[in-house]
Amino acid sequence: MFELYRWKELFQNWFVFAEGFGITVALSAVSLAAMLILSIVVGLVRCSGNRVLKGIMLAYINFFQNTPLVIQILFMYNVLPRAGIVLSPFACGVFGLSLYTGAFGASIIEAAINAVPKGQKEAAYSQGMDYIQTMFIIVLPQAVRTALPPLANQCVNMIKNSSALAFVAGGDLMYRADSWASDTLYYPQSFIFTGLLYLSLCLPLSKWAERLEKKAVRV
Repeated sequence: MFELYRWKELFQNWFVFAEGFGITVALSAVSLAAMLILSIVVGLVRCSGNRVLKGIMLAYINFFQNTPLVIQILFMYNVLPRAGIVLSPFACGVFGLSLYTGAFGASIIEAAINAVPKGQKEAAYSQGMDYIQTMFIIVLPQAVRTALPPLANQCVNMIKNSSALAFVAGGDLMYRADSWASDTLYYPQSFIFTGLLYLSLCLPLSKWAERLEKKAVRV
């Protein structure tokens, strides 16, 4: 594990890991943006008075929260082409990560909205605001304080879950690390280095989430 010549060869092939790292960062960034939009939309629908839409959103949440992300990505990559829908590995990763994490994010947004006192919503309605105006002007700015810490934790989970893209040869960090290790048989070096790269992304975000949680408790 600690043979210097193996580590030397790994660093000589740093670009293999750098390319995978870049794809993982890009995948996580795009999926995060899509997840946040999806979480807000679904959360707002879940807090509305439309029972049909609320039921559809609940079905979405239950399905994606209770099925493995790997199955979802493999379904998109291997099954959807049979229906004429062909997605690239990167697109499968974006859709899979955003839909999967968005199901958890929607529950967080819904809970944060419900935590805002109902009197504020009633006051907004009495001023002539409709549902959308009330949510975006009055409720969501307050709900963000409650939702931000758990959403930050979901962001950390998303980065770690992006490794599932390796199952469809997505070129991400995990896929590149496993491929390089298979060629060289330097598995310990490859996976230790890869773990440190994931740590460099996730640890700062998790510490940020902890600080947000402490601030929320003090408030």
